[in-house]
Amino acid sequence: MSRELDGSQLLEISGLTLRPAHEPLLENFSLSVQRGTVHAIIGPNGAGKTTLLSAILGLTPFEGRIVAHWQARGRIAYVPQQFQVDRTLPVTVADFLALTRQARPVCLGIARGTLERISRLLDRVGLRGCEHRPLAVLSGGELRRVLLANALDPIPELLILDEPLGGLDEAAARWLDDTLLSLKGGMTVLLVSHDSDQVRRIADRVTTIGGPGATA
Repeated sequence: MSRELDGSQLLEISGLTLRPAHEPLLENFSLSVQRGTVHAIIGPNGAGKTTLLSAILGLTPFEGRIVAHWQARGRIAYVPQQFQVDRTLPVTVADFLALTRQARPVCLGIARGTLERISRLLDRVGLRGCEHRPLAVLSGGELRRVLLANALDPIPELLILDEPLGGLDEAAARWLDDTLLSLKGGMTVLLVSHDSDQVRRIADRVTTIGGPGATA
């Protein structure tokens, strides 16, 4: 992903072709994401939505052009659809969240200030008191909320969400939508969602990817 001068678009994609298995998944795909908006990508399974996000993140080879127009440091936060946890590792929720929030290695202990910050983050996502629970025993919805708390601190310039409602109960889903709406203008959101209600509630723009080999 290259960097260019500021503009009304945060992200511009043009002439994008994805061939993850030497067969075209997307061909000549174009997308413009306006700064400060919530932009949803919808479409059936196998259409290439998650692979598109992976290309934007620089994790999947592509042909074409992806340009980000950063205002500041250009921090991207990403919450994947699936997050594999090694259940043999004794990592707690606090350990995981402390990894990028203190200079001291987590194995040497978590600083009091860092633990207070983590407690506030968990309180925001309805997981108060879960600091010392092993990451491996969390339910899918609880793990998703931990990942969301991690992604939103500090607030990124671009937040990429892949099926963010997966595993969330109704209250947590409403919290997420309300949070995204409250941060509009100061953060740009690109999300893949199968939830039509969520798309109607929060999306400013919607791009449809029709299926394998589709051009959009």
